[in-house]
Amino acid sequence: MEKATQYELRLAGRMSRLGTETAFEVLNKARALERQGKNIIHLEIGEPDFDTPSNVVEAGVGALRKGWTHYGPSAGLPDLRQALAEYVSRTRGVKVTSDEVVVVPGGKPIIFFTILSLIDEGDEVIYPNPGFPIYESMIRYVGGHAMPIQLREERDFSLDVSELASLISDRTKLIILNSPQNPTGGVLARRDIERIADAIGDRNILVLSDEIYSRLLFDGGQHFSIMTVPGMQERTILLDGFSKTYAMTGWRMGYGVMRPDLAVHITRLMTNSNSCTASFTQVAGIEAIRGDQSSVDRMRDEFQRRRDVFVAGLNKIKGFSCRLPKGAFYVFPNVTATGWKSKPLADALLEQAGVAALSGTAFGEFGEGYLRFSVANSLENLQGALDRIQEWTKKNL
Repeated sequence: MEKATQYELRLAGRMSRLGTETAFEVLNKARALERQGKNIIHLEIGEPDFDTPSNVVEAGVGALRKGWTHYGPSAGLPDLRQALAEYVSRTRGVKVTSDEVVVVPGGKPIIFFTILSLIDEGDEVIYPNPGFPIYESMIRYVGGHAMPIQLREERDFSLDVSELASLISDRTKLIILNSPQNPTGGVLARRDIERIADAIGDRNILVLSDEIYSRLLFDGGQHFSIMTVPGMQERTILLDGFSKTYAMTGWRMGYGVMRPDLAVHITRLMTNSNSCTASFTQVAGIEAIRGDQSSVDRMRDEFQRRRDVFVAGLNKIKGFSCRLPKGAFYVFPNVTATGWKSKPLADALLEQAGVAALSGTAFGEFGEGYLRFSVANSLENLQGALDRIQEWTKKNL
């Protein structure tokens, strides 16, 4: 018989403010259904279904064989930091040096470390909603005041700069931007980014610019970073990484670019938490950045093709209405006409139709009335998902 514990678990109060990322919860639930023999089409997880490019894999394997299996500097290998500094300088049109780059295991640590290092209790942080759930989770965890800026469908999920300006106060310490955006696929136009910089003016407010999907823009779109706007580089923390661009989610490698005095503190947080990012993955990262980029273009073009097919199919289904996202690999249909709330609808599609999607409310209160589907799956499976959803709506709507 299992012995009951005698001692109550006394968690720190802040743990009650820590959220989660629902995609992994739904993935676990979907896999449990698969173990029961049910066939599930996975459109819940934000992960490219492509393999890591072979040149990157070979660089990683070569690094292992050459002994890149030991600790490295907490801020990242000097060669990778230099490669990233050159890449960001070239793509954002600003001068970046390697001491402004911190390499971390995935993109999330830059969110975590930025908020942990900058936000005191009561400080206000403006963030997009619906948006990546870790933003709000971490703001609340450290005791900050989460100030959501609603992304509206009628604006193609690009924030209203006037509304953003009205949220800025003397207590605003950080503004989070994400373009291309998860979960909506919305993109901030250059003119809007420049207007955001104007709204900030000369205030001492930092911007965390999450640009993890910067290479996944459709229809010939060109990425523009607020870091590029004159006067904003020293107030911008750029978040980017390898997971989405190079199909390297399991390699766990991202990076932040920021002013050197902040990079020192972000590096200290790395030392205290992870020590360093795995050395052999960083060697592979150098090849990813400096090597053949054709795989990135092929993957983007395939995601665009899938987007077109899936959005067209959703718009033929009763109760579904979907705009064409401009970037990333998600579609975010409006489902209010089904008469169902988002979470029960997502649950029903998983359990009854075998299609795993996320409720819009997994991305904040303003996600009600929407679902998020990832198109990082084959056209065959996407068409199969459309057929299953269509059949389900015929029986239930």
